Amino acid sequence: MKRLIPHSLRLAWRNIWRNQRRSLLSLLVIAIAIFAITAIAGFGLSTYESLEQAAIRTNGELLLSRPGYLKEQEETPLADGLTDSQQLTAQLLSRDEVKQVEPKVLFSGLISNGQKSAIYLGQGVTPSLFDLQGPMLTVSQGHALLPSSSPRFKTDEPEIMLATDLAQSLKLTIGDWVTLMSTTSSGALNALDVKVCGIFSTGVPELDKRQLFVALDTAQSLLQSQRVSTLSVYLQRSQYTGGMSQWVHQQLSTAQQPLEVTPWYESAFFYQKVRSLYDRIFGVIGVILALVVFAALFNTLTMSVTERTTEIGTLAAMGAWPREIIGGFMREAGLLSLLGALVGGVATALLCLSLLQLNIQMPPPPGRTQGYPLTILFSIDVWLASSLLVLLVCVLAAWLAARNGVNKPITEALTYV
Repeated sequence: MKRLIPHSLRLAWRNIWRNQRRSLLSLLVIAIAIFAITAIAGFGLSTYESLEQAAIRTNGELLLSRPGYLKEQEETPLADGLTDSQQLTAQLLSRDEVKQVEPKVLFSGLISNGQKSAIYLGQGVTPSLFDLQGPMLTVSQGHALLPSSSPRFKTDEPEIMLATDLAQSLKLTIGDWVTLMSTTSSGALNALDVKVCGIFSTGVPELDKRQLFVALDTAQSLLQSQRVSTLSVYLQRSQYTGGMSQWVHQQLSTAQQPLEVTPWYESAFFYQKVRSLYDRIFGVIGVILALVVFAALFNTLTMSVTERTTEIGTLAAMGAWPREIIGGFMREAGLLSLLGALVGGVATALLCLSLLQLNIQMPPPPGRTQGYPLTILFSIDVWLASSLLVLLVCVLAAWLAARNGVNKPITEALTYV
């Protein structure tokens, strides 16, 4: 086994443990730095992944609409809606990359219980959408919209799902009837009686005060139009987003009906802002930790070089080149950094596994009412990058410290006490 390890590395290993206390302290500093970098970055990656999943669950990897629909306000509901949505859906589902396509009708108006009215923001959706919502939508009472194939589905009782605060404001419970009022696509006023089947919460107070869901055909009947506002395209993998976006532009967008394709990351404004903020914070923390490691290692190696000044002079008198002596100290620092990186990485991995078992809840973020479990993702790429950064810092500190000792005259080094 010894033959497989170069003599220079074995010598560096022995020199490290000549002063065990100092070496252990340096090892601990490096391990803590690696642990801090990987743990903080892991928390950021977990946050990014959660926000990405939230954005995708809401609108899919791709959102298809008429050009300018997301930026400009319609004069009347569905004035800029998509026609032939069923044909578009069939063409999209013919691609292996597409998992599901969900049409949506977005509208607004007044909801009344007969005595009190409130403004609402409505969505006409298919019941299959709720299978994709997951934790983004919590049904606290009743049930979600029923598909037409369900034995409990009744064509003469159109159903509605209300957000918690909106239902509380109107004092509505499961089974109550309400009246939806909205402007049709032709500009007329229309009303429709619907039955409350479920009460849900999104965790966002502003949405819980106004949001409601009805079946797609119910919304189209209220607005008197067969168009849809958008098509949410859910893909098998998020990596297909770019390729599918180009395919939709080339194959589905026509002169009669041009399509605007919005990838999930362009419409996820909260995700963009949080990621931009976290990247800056983590960058500053990384620089600070690198400086701490550099200062600690430089101090340790300077003391080691000072104690071994006589040894350095002896090696120089025996014909060793300055670069060989400096290289020995750099190898020692490199081994220390590798050991510290290994210890720090193992500590981070254990922390990640522990959090999965402990289920620690974080407080609700700004603008939300629901907390979330604290999780940290262990990323091999982050660990390797942070280990390489610390390795470079340690080697630089060793080079600076050893250079001062090597530059002393041999006679002065030999007589140094």
